[in-house]
Amino acid sequence: MLRKTLWGELLAEFIGTFALIAFGDGVVAVAVVGLPESGRTQVIFNGAGDWLLITWGWALAVTLAVYVAGGVSGAHINPAVTFANAVKGDFPWYKVIPYWISQTVGAFAGAALVYLDYYKAINAWNLANHVATRASSGGLTTYSIFATFPAQYFNSNMFGPFLDQVIGTFFLVLFVLAIGDVRNQAVQSNLAPLMVGFAVAAIGMSFGVDAGYAINPARDFGPRLFTWFMGWGQNAFPGPSGYWWVPIIGPMVGGGIAPFIYKWFIGNTLDNLQKA
Repeated sequence: MLRKTLWGELLAEFIGTFALIAFGDGVVAVAVVGLPESGRTQVIFNGAGDWLLITWGWALAVTLAVYVAGGVSGAHINPAVTFANAVKGDFPWYKVIPYWISQTVGAFAGAALVYLDYYKAINAWNLANHVATRASSGGLTTYSIFATFPAQYFNSNMFGPFLDQVIGTFFLVLFVLAIGDVRNQAVQSNLAPLMVGFAVAAIGMSFGVDAGYAINPARDFGPRLFTWFMGWGQNAFPGPSGYWWVPIIGPMVGGGIAPFIYKWFIGNTLDNLQKA
């Protein structure tokens, strides 16, 4: 009976987002501090290899998180996806804020688990690289395990990172809508979560470096809040150039646009084909 209640859905969103961040931030921890400080230098890729490790790690994290929660809550695990479904009319508005809270708390808890597992590697990396405090400029590297920040070439201009988040989340929601639309080329045999994971990998490879492809307000804000509590200070809030709001507002804008674009270019035609 619990699964038929809002409380059951919120628990599913919590554990799904928890799993997402545990494995997503976990793979970044492996690339940033785990491998360098473990002595396993023979398997360190560096550069493009690390980026591919991270993009595929996040793809698998999304896939498995959707499998975990999908049967109960639909596995939004992303406030932008929840918002997009409400805008589309497929999700009741009264559930939106509770879902957002559950997703954010789950992301916070996932970041805490990663820290618990990798705090010694984080401390070892800071010691080896002469980083005095986590709140210093040198602390940005270990902070990057948990949340995002803009590329250096943007300087203090946040329009580029904001646009990047709008674009990335627009494509994420567009792909989610297409993958789940039974009128379209819908994925069969319960492979939809895998295809959503592939979509995240594609976004990371094509639109990942401008701002770290958060494309999920809870994925960024929950771990960001955790790092602030754990001493990363200004690296977390307000973040470089006051960035903290970008991965919250940008994904909401991109996610809110996608249902209208999908309906205009694809959905209306599919409706007409069904009527014919």
